[in-house]
Amino acid sequence: MSSTQKSSRFGQFLALTGAVSALAFALVAAPLGAAPALAADESEAVEFSTPSHLASHDLLLSATMAGTRMVAVGQFGHVIHSDDGGKTWVQAKSVPTQVTLTSVSFVSDKIGYAGGHDSTVLRTEDAGDTWTSVYHNIDSQAPIMTVYFTDENHGFAMGAFSFVIETSDGGKTWEQRELIPGSNGDSHLNKAFATNAGTILVSAEFGKVFRSTDKGVTFSEITSGYEGSFWGGMSLKDGSVLVYGMRGNVYRSTDDGLTWAKINSGTDKSVSGGWELDNGTIVLVGLQGYVGYSTNGGTDFTEVTRADRLGYVAVLPGADNTISVFGEPGVKSQPDEASKAAEEVGFKFSTSGT
Repeated sequence: MSSTQKSSRFGQFLALTGAVSALAFALVAAPLGAAPALAADESEAVEFSTPSHLASHDLLLSATMAGTRMVAVGQFGHVIHSDDGGKTWVQAKSVPTQVTLTSVSFVSDKIGYAGGHDSTVLRTEDAGDTWTSVYHNIDSQAPIMTVYFTDENHGFAMGAFSFVIETSDGGKTWEQRELIPGSNGDSHLNKAFATNAGTILVSAEFGKVFRSTDKGVTFSEITSGYEGSFWGGMSLKDGSVLVYGMRGNVYRSTDDGLTWAKINSGTDKSVSGGWELDNGTIVLVGLQGYVGYSTNGGTDFTEVTRADRLGYVAVLPGADNTISVFGEPGVKSQPDEASKAAEEVGFKFSTSGT
């Protein structure tokens, strides 16, 4: 595949996965070469993310929990967090980058990692208040799409065209590797996460799910039966697993990711993110204002379409029976029940899965 074809395909991918026109603002991905896996170059001039009262209203591309704290990342190196269930948001004090951040993950309530454009990886040890750059290789031009750590020291950053780097010392040093040696794959690696059993799964393009039962030492390629892109995935409390992506395709596994079956998601809108609430409700979010609720373990979903029709990529549990959804307009709050969300002004009750 030529660099022009790769750049075109990745531009289309960004426009879809980000669900927003803002994502098309600029990334032109070059083919991956044998770029050295270097730690962040401390000699480079560092541009810090600028404080902005719009940080919670600009494009956000990933969100997760750091203990009881909500943390989200997005464009311009913005990192925001909330300690009151999403009622108020505070911008991180120090973030040494202005690139778009696409992924954030915490291995404890304090230690977390974020990844983004220009092969950027950041680390925090204070629940997202301050960050340090632990990897930056602009020469590779490979955007990081997902970060996942098995513990505080060992983890991966993965991204476009099968780009993978791995660290065993908390980001002090990194090595570039192939997910499966000799595979010569160029799939975008979109989301890495663990099942309840500790198996690492990576949702990717072409209906692929990569699976590791040895903490990432080796991976095998699992064929789901779907030919499109999977943009995300999540583990459920009952031990099952969901992966989801384009055109409302949601697949479920009940054997730790070995085999997959398509479920009726109740929508044809592309799905980007999800979370399981404490009460067992599963919430998915995606393009065109899609928010889907399931109260039966992900067997089917009820769709409540936001009137803004904007793209959303992540969802977290909020205070007072709410959820926070993250995407094109920053962060928004709505009820954690489909019926209540549908009753609110600004929401349209759309469809129900069967």
